This record gives sequence, C-alpha cells and structure tokens, in this order.
Amino acid sequence: MMKNPDDDTAGYAVNMPVKIIVLIVCFFSASNQAKADIGLSEWTGVERIVAIGDIHGDFKAFRKLLLETKLINKRNRWIGGKTHFVQVGDVPDRGPDSRKVMDLLMKLEGQAAKAGGRVHALIGNHEAMNIAGDLRYVDAGEYKAFVDRKSQRRQQAYYENTIKYLQNTLAPEQLPTFDDTYKAQWLERYPLGYVEHRAAWAPGGKYGRWVREHNSVIKINGTLFVHGGISPKHRGRSLDEMNAIIRSELTQGDQLPDTALANDQLGPLWYRGLSKVVETCEIQVEINQLLKAYNAQRIVVAHTPVAGAIVSRYNNRLVMVDVGLSAHYGGARAALVIEGDELSVMHEGKRLSPLVPAAGYLANASSATTVTAPLFERFLKRLNGVNLDRSLDCSTPNAEVP
Repeated sequence: MMKNPDDDTAGYAVNMPVKIIVLIVCFFSASNQAKADIGLSEWTGVERIVAIGDIHGDFKAFRKLLLETKLINKRNRWIGGKTHFVQVGDVPDRGPDSRKVMDLLMKLEGQAAKAGGRVHALIGNHEAMNIAGDLRYVDAGEYKAFVDRKSQRRQQAYYENTIKYLQNTLAPEQLPTFDDTYKAQWLERYPLGYVEHRAAWAPGGKYGRWVREHNSVIKINGTLFVHGGISPKHRGRSLDEMNAIIRSELTQGDQLPDTALANDQLGPLWYRGLSKVVETCEIQVEINQLLKAYNAQRIVVAHTPVAGAIVSRYNNRLVMVDVGLSAHYGGARAALVIEGDELSVMHEGKRLSPLVPAAGYLANASSATTVTAPLFERFLKRLNGVNLDRSLDCSTPNAEVP
C-alpha cells in the first residue's frame, strides 16, 4: 500500500482499520445500480460522446456541466439518449462532495443504459488511492458527508479496537500513553464519518465495489480514453488486460503493493508523459506508435490540469480534458464532445469548434470565459509569444514547437 507520509504511532491503526471497520459498519448494502459492462473495453457505432475530466469532489460544477452538455435535466435525470458519457477518472479528493457525484453517476448509469446510452466512469489514480487507504488528499467534507446519528458510537468502537490492536501488536515499551492528549490527537486524525468513509471505500463497500466494476481504459469509435495515459512500458498490453489487472489488484484494498499496475507511475492511472502543451518529436512518435498499437485515431487523457481549458495537440490526436473543474483548481468548466468525425468543446455553456488551429480556438475559449478561472488565465499568460500552430519539423533531432 502507498503509505501516508503523515502517519506516526497512531498510524499503526492504518494497516488494521478495514477489517475492523467492516465489522463496525455493516449497514452498507449491496448496490442495486446497473452493473458496468464488465469485460467490455471497446464500443463502436456511437453517435455522440461526451468526455469530462477530473471532478475532485465538486458536485455543483459537475452538475452544471452535465446540464450544459444536455446529459441531464434540472431533476438530475438522464436526457442524453444514446450518448456515451465518459467521466475520465478522479471523482474523489480535494473537494467535499465526491459522495454526491458518485451517487449521481450510479443513478445515471442505469438511466442511460435504459435509453441506449452509457456512462463510463473510468478509474483514476484517486479512486485507487481511496480504495488502498491513501487518504492524503481527502477533504474534511468527505468525512462529514458520511456522518449520521450512529457515527459517534462507531467512532468510539473504532477507538477502542485501535487500542486493543496496538496492545496486541506492539511490545509494552512501544505503546503510546493512552491519555487525553493521545485521544484528542486520535480523534483529529479519525474524525466523525471516517469509519463510514473507509467502509464505503473498502473493496467490498458501496463505492469501492462500484469503482472495481469499471474500466481504466476504453476505446469508443477509434478514440482511446484513459485517466493518465498509456506509456511505452505498457503499450504491449491489451485494453482488456489492463482493465482486468487493475480491477483484480484493487480487491487487495489497503494491501495494494507499490508494484501494482494501479500504482505504477508509468501505468494508465498515473502516466503524465503525454500531457504537455508544447509539441515535441519525441511525443509525436510516441503518440503515433500508441495509436497504431491500438488501431485508434486519438487518445483523450485527464489527470493533469495544464491549461484550465480543453486543449488538442498533434492535429487532434491527443486531447487533454482535465480543465481543473473543481473549485480547488479554480473551477474552469468544459467538456469534450465527439460527434462523428467532429470534435467540439462545451466551454461554459458555449460550443466551440474547431479545436485547431489552437490560436483561434483558445481565443474563442477566452472570449467565452465569463467566470474567473485562474488556471486558464495563467496558461494564456505563459503562452504569450508562443506559436502553438507552428509546424513541427521532426527532421531535426529533439525538435519542438518554440
């Protein structure tokens, strides 16, 4: 498991809690939501695709984007018909309302399927982190969202079990002093709602199980969708293989090893090698080889909020859709729409097309931006004097667009 660097003596409970928590919290019932298409990694003949990047606990911004792309109505019901909606991973962390987002996604899965559409909630690195117990980026509001009238009793039971666990595990000279100071520190580390949060994110819990029913990388109409990217290290794996491996690995919960594909910095949940705005011959070759390996036209990635707007590079062969939707990143709001061969962007409710040349598209995105988005503003300032539409001359080694 990827260990929380903040763990101290009280952290001995970190390796123990899921087993104890599941016993303490037994009220999480099996999900009756529509099952994901487990075992399927590829779809064809889809008329409309909408892709939204990282949400990070911002339900309000996410819902607004669903309304703007006409996937839901004001009652939060699916109206997208046969559209395939791809949420490209990272629902949780950094914001307070991940539970609301996941509950809505679960509901929409069933409604979309009945209408002939699909909701593809891809696994991102933060979904894997929550299942594995790496809670460094969990917002305090996430725990509060699980608090109910029984939370204090569960918290006390967890505290008592923590003490018993430490007493049975450590030598007497290693034991902390279980006084009021220790308990105050413990309560700060494990606030109300923590027990319920961990039970829900356990591999067999409501959200842990739901995540494990999904894919990490899919292909629709020749477009690859993946949270981080597919590096040359894993390019030889099929989509089915990568999905099956990660689903299997996540059953290990807080025992997930650092060597797992789900933890690999070059794996599909973490790889950032493609997410660079400046085009280079090295990445161009990598993208060409990647698309050839999977017989795809383009790849859509999230994970890295580089621009505060959706950005297309390499003549639409790479599209980056993590715009920093969450308030944590400043709240830029945009979704990618693919209809046939046409790519467009829904940017703050305004449809922008085409995505290339980049200069014209970014000028239109800037004009369409009515809400201050610091990430986008900083991106435009960094581009001052940079020609993103200059042809890439790969006859020169290590060439790049200046």
